[in-house]
Amino acid sequence: MANIFPKWTNALPIKAVVCLAVTVVFLAVGITYYCTQKYTAVGYQPIQSVAFSHEVHVGQLGMDCRYCHVFADVAAHASTPTTQSCMACHTQILPDSPRLAPVRESWKTGAPIRWTRIHKSPDFVYFNHAAHVNRGVGCTDCHGSVNQMPVVFQDKSLSMSWCLGCHRNPAPALRPPTDVFSPSPTPPSCSRQPGQTLRDAWKVNPTSNCGGCHR
Repeated sequence: MANIFPKWTNALPIKAVVCLAVTVVFLAVGITYYCTQKYTAVGYQPIQSVAFSHEVHVGQLGMDCRYCHVFADVAAHASTPTTQSCMACHTQILPDSPRLAPVRESWKTGAPIRWTRIHKSPDFVYFNHAAHVNRGVGCTDCHGSVNQMPVVFQDKSLSMSWCLGCHRNPAPALRPPTDVFSPSPTPPSCSRQPGQTLRDAWKVNPTSNCGGCHR
């Protein structure tokens, strides 16, 4: 009786097992790489065109985040500082400092200061900055203690799993409105008004399905 299948088909089961093993290894390596510090950019600390110290301006002088990032609580994206914001103070304070030469040049020519963006979600992720701020998510929850950073760096991974962790349990990240822009990781009033109370009062129930962020 003639063979129904050609002889080369005898190797198909072995090939299928090998392909499955390679696929599993590939997925494991890919997921591991995605979760590494290198991919999520934790610690990313570029040198900016202007030597701006958050440690001085926020930590020592107590400046509010919204003075420089003026749209943080009203727009989907927080703005970067304008030359006008800098010069509002530095026409009088340290007006001749060599460190502020790029700011003075920008002021003179009208060309904007070229800041290097540090925190950035992928293009396929929808993120509304104002929606989080106006529901009590503090700046330090995502950006870390910038009041202690001479040069700002990315403190959190901003990965999908990190975002989902907060969406599934938002209470620990919620603050009273007066404390959202506080540089302290845990402002005093937060201990008096727990996040769960705020979550219930504001009906905070962030989505954790794919369509919430991948639109």
